[in-house]
Amino acid sequence: MSSPAEISAQKKFSKSYPASKNVRLLLTNRTGTVTVEGWDKAEVKISAFMENSNTKIAPENLSGMIQINLVKDNQGINDVGSVNFIIKVPYFSSVNIETMMGNLNVTNVRGGFVRAHIATDGDITLTNISAENVAAENMTGDIFFDGELHSGGIYRFSTTSGNINLHIPANSSFRLTATAPSTRNISLGAFSGANMNFIGNGRRVIGKVGDGSATMTVTSQRKSISFIRR
Repeated sequence: MSSPAEISAQKKFSKSYPASKNVRLLLTNRTGTVTVEGWDKAEVKISAFMENSNTKIAPENLSGMIQINLVKDNQGINDVGSVNFIIKVPYFSSVNIETMMGNLNVTNVRGGFVRAHIATDGDITLTNISAENVAAENMTGDIFFDGELHSGGIYRFSTTSGNINLHIPANSSFRLTATAPSTRNISLGAFSGANMNFIGNGRRVIGKVGDGSATMTVTSQRKSISFIRR
């Protein structure tokens, strides 16, 4: 029989990898909260907290990429349980995380892309992000984005049943397609103006802010969309 200390030790995984400043992180989880934070170190530090001590975690350190895939690592295991991750990455990393269920949080990342995808339920919170390509998608749960838009960048936010709140700088320049078919609740705040057109009785807004150098597509099928100036 395992002692309580041994059981406790089995439930935590921790490992660090040396990494270039623009490393890519690819994470596929089943359930649990994932938090990714940028830091000023040339390494990726992975901490995982497992509900089930039988859960396997086997990160791969590939060329320029750290890959974690709990679905692949635990094939044939019925009760994987919830796994919560806290991962530190260099500031200029690119981050691609997905899970079946659970919250996804990404903070202080300035790499080429940030992608967060939840197959079912969970909130997505992206804070202090500066990336050329950002995509956040879930079924049920809110999406929050706080960050900068790059010229030529592509930004996509989509939820079936959740509120989307976007905090972007006042001098942002982008082409917008925003759709809220059920509520018609699209608040442009300081970004409303003559170049914005409400169509379909307010179900969709199409327009341009500034010279329209970035592209933004925002969809909330059943709830609201709000823009707030940083």
